[in-house]
Amino acid sequence: TKPAVKALRKEGYLIANIYGKGLENISAAFKRNEYIKFLKNKTTLAFDIKVDGKVLSVVVREYQKCPITSDLLHVDLMVAQKGVRASYFIPVVTTGSAKGLKNKGLLMLHTRRIPVECTIENLPNNITLDVTNLDTGDNILLRDITLPENVDCYLDPRVPIVGIIKAKLLKPMYLIVGLGNIGEKYQNTRHN
Repeated sequence: TKPAVKALRKEGYLIANIYGKGLENISAAFKRNEYIKFLKNKTTLAFDIKVDGKVLSVVVREYQKCPITSDLLHVDLMVAQKGVRASYFIPVVTTGSAKGLKNKGLLMLHTRRIPVECTIENLPNNITLDVTNLDTGDNILLRDITLPENVDCYLDPRVPIVGIIKAKLLKPMYLIVGLGNIGEKYQNTRHN
């Protein structure tokens, strides 16, 4: 109920919806700060949680933040079932220093997470891209990435993942203080 959810949030709890293929939805609450600390320290996409004495392997599907305070309000956790193909989002990690950065370029991560479909056994923890050889105007597209076996991505292969864009320098703007000769009409006014 709404009053119960509000009371839990005031006490520092994070509301979670846990679901999976062929499973009944579970509503749960976690201490917000403990959950955030745990997520920051985890090394894999899937992690174990204990609910009603059962240990479930889950993956974060979606979360909601407060638009004003940016506090985490709600999280959707999908149960990662062995042997079942499901949709996941794999984070993109870049390595190296692009040579385009020395040519006044900016590294632009166009796609932070790549949607894939696979079983939990084949799920990579991230996709690591070496950007060392990227110069200004270069991109790494989805078709340039080799995904692991039995991992499928259904995005357009022309989608850029990471690239180097040319930084546009803004010309300095000057404020003109004096107006010069403004004419006899305004010669003896306070604006002259």
